[in-house]
Amino acid sequence: MRSWAEAERAEVGRARLRVSVLVALAIALMIAFVGGIAYVVMVHAQETQVSRELRYNARYGVPGIAPRCAWVFVLEDGTLHEGDLEVPRGFPLRDDIDAVHASRGSIERDVKANGTEYMVLTAPGADGTTVQAVFDLRYQLLDRAHLLLALAIALVAGLLLAALVGLTISRRTVGPWAEALARQRRFVTDASHELRTPIARAHLRAQVLAAGLPADQRTDLDALARSIRGLADVVDDLLASAQLQERRDRVPVDLTDVAEAAVVGETERATERRITVLLDHPGRPVLVGGIETGLRRAADELLANALRHTPEGGRISVSVRTVAGQAELVVADNGDGFHPAEAERLFERSHRGPGEGRFGLGLALVREIVTGHGGTVEAVGRPGAGARFTLRLPLAEAGLPVGGEHMTGACP
Repeated sequence: MRSWAEAERAEVGRARLRVSVLVALAIALMIAFVGGIAYVVMVHAQETQVSRELRYNARYGVPGIAPRCAWVFVLEDGTLHEGDLEVPRGFPLRDDIDAVHASRGSIERDVKANGTEYMVLTAPGADGTTVQAVFDLRYQLLDRAHLLLALAIALVAGLLLAALVGLTISRRTVGPWAEALARQRRFVTDASHELRTPIARAHLRAQVLAAGLPADQRTDLDALARSIRGLADVVDDLLASAQLQERRDRVPVDLTDVAEAAVVGETERATERRITVLLDHPGRPVLVGGIETGLRRAADELLANALRHTPEGGRISVSVRTVAGQAELVVADNGDGFHPAEAERLFERSHRGPGEGRFGLGLALVREIVTGHGGTVEAVGRPGAGARFTLRLPLAEAGLPVGGEHMTGACP
């Protein structure tokens, strides 16, 4: 199971890979573009040269003494003169000769035959003759093949070089981002640690002052104490999020015990508001692999969220069960509920629902914790019909070593 830090490093690695690939593709495209231009220019130059030679042979060539890889055929007074040279199979093109003889126009075409390619020009000659000049392009085609091979080799070498260059560039470009993430995480951790003590002192001082005043004068101090407590919750959320990214140890954690501890922790507040909290579990340990403090934080937040949105005299149920090889922790209430379209937004950082008094990590931290444990969390609800949050985690693997944090005992 990967930790948040490992996931962060994986994301940095993917960013470096993307930068390297983009740089390699840019260099490869540049090589391909330049090579393509060179190939087109070469082909155009060859075709221009061959066409020029064909026109020259058609005007001045004599059968039997044409240049190498070229042949000249002359139709004169109904007789076709081919000369003494060995003529390629399929030549001359008698249909073209007859057509030009009749129309006195010109025909130029490419012919693929005998495993090569020929350029053929048939044109009217002097004194009523008809001339057909043929040029074998085998050497030109071979030059093109050599050029393509050279371009392919250059492209492969360029890709390798581009990969090295891209890797170097990606380290320089992504490195500061990775360092910024690490510094941000260290800052959040350090700041949260430093803030916890003065916030706790301020909260205690407000409580002490409120206790020494008459009941009708405590309102403002009680409000101040609640605000300080809310600030402390935000700091705890930030610290938990930062610490969880660094934790790698995974031990068996009893989800039943986690649920019981959450219910016990909220008993006083639930009693004050006359809210009934019911706990249902299989009566045996339900073990998942993870970090106990993180899972306790997730369960506490789910129950605290249910209490915030359940009116006085309401009802909340907390249940633990195993379904299809997974452990489930379900917190359901009959409170305000929410619109189904808001289900995903509930888990966004700093999301503020209707009637909520503060911004914070809240349910976003729950999803972060659960996702880091390889699980999922789902919210289902309707306006005025309550809400149900289901936390699903994979059961602990057999032989998972016990270490780091202790595993609390389960109820018999």
